[in-house]
Amino acid sequence: MVYSGLGVVDVRARLSKLVAELLPPNITGLMFPSSGNEANECAIRMARLYTGRHKILNTYRSYHGGSTSTLTATGDFRRWYGETGATGFVKMFNPTPLMFKFGENEEAATATSLAALEEQILAENPNSIAAVMIESISGSGGVLVTPKGYMQGVRALCDKYNILLILDEVMVGFGRTGKMFGFQHFDGVTPDITTFAKGLTGGILPLGGVGMSTAIQDHFRTNPLGWGATYHAHPVAMACAYETIKYMLDKDLVGNAASLESVMKEEISKIQAAHPCVRQSRVLGLFGCMDLQNRDGRYVQRMNEAPPPEVLKFKARLHELGIYAFFRSPLIHCAPPLIITEPELRDGFSRINEALDVMD
Repeated sequence: MVYSGLGVVDVRARLSKLVAELLPPNITGLMFPSSGNEANECAIRMARLYTGRHKILNTYRSYHGGSTSTLTATGDFRRWYGETGATGFVKMFNPTPLMFKFGENEEAATATSLAALEEQILAENPNSIAAVMIESISGSGGVLVTPKGYMQGVRALCDKYNILLILDEVMVGFGRTGKMFGFQHFDGVTPDITTFAKGLTGGILPLGGVGMSTAIQDHFRTNPLGWGATYHAHPVAMACAYETIKYMLDKDLVGNAASLESVMKEEISKIQAAHPCVRQSRVLGLFGCMDLQNRDGRYVQRMNEAPPPEVLKFKARLHELGIYAFFRSPLIHCAPPLIITEPELRDGFSRINEALDVMD
């Protein structure tokens, strides 16, 4: 094994060709760091060097990684532990905030949130902004699906002010939402840079990816990016990714996720109707989230707080019933394997339904 900067192995060429065929035609450049965190670090550096600008706009309800730059790009409370010393990251509100509304319907929320974003861009100085960097569908923030027209509006603002659009697909890329990539839910929206990781190898081996437009790729053919890592484009991880993607395509796992969305919605709706502790929910493909509340209608806790006793009892009950969930109270995520069957999915929700009796 030698450092990938010294040469290209066959599987890297094959994987690059396969992934490029799945991405939009204008995304032709690919890099393969070892994780989603590294992929986002690479994307940030790439945007700054390509544009010669420093600022990166991110949303508050987001997560982009655990290193200094990506943690500062992150919007939720985890940012507090690592943002000192990192500069240039500016936060904007999601179009779906927690404690207020941009409008009483999708159209109003889109119009107001985009107007607020444009005003913020102007206040920050467009010529200082390298990129708007957001998750196509916010993952650990609660499976947040943006209101209709919002993503198209962000793309238009980036074009208007010559700002790059980075879409973080680390959680939703490769089939999770019923499409190969999350941004494919938004007609006409193509990122300048996109990042992905988890689904690339099915989580079996650590590998991330960065896709970039042809213009950015051509720029870095003659301008050094300065990116180096011993395990970048590791051949074993790339071989795993290649076989994983082939399996996904052969078995139509993306189609399976899309077809089971209605089951996810049905089961989560039944749970929400049966349990007063479930405040609201969201589902896209095989990606869902339920928000837990206490008896007075408030979120059962803030994410940065210690969980109350009933939450700990609920978590213990989940384990007793054989459910291992991505549970960050007050959010309980539902992200089953893309190979899951309808009976297995319904069985899982029946166990969650039983466990929620503890919360009630």
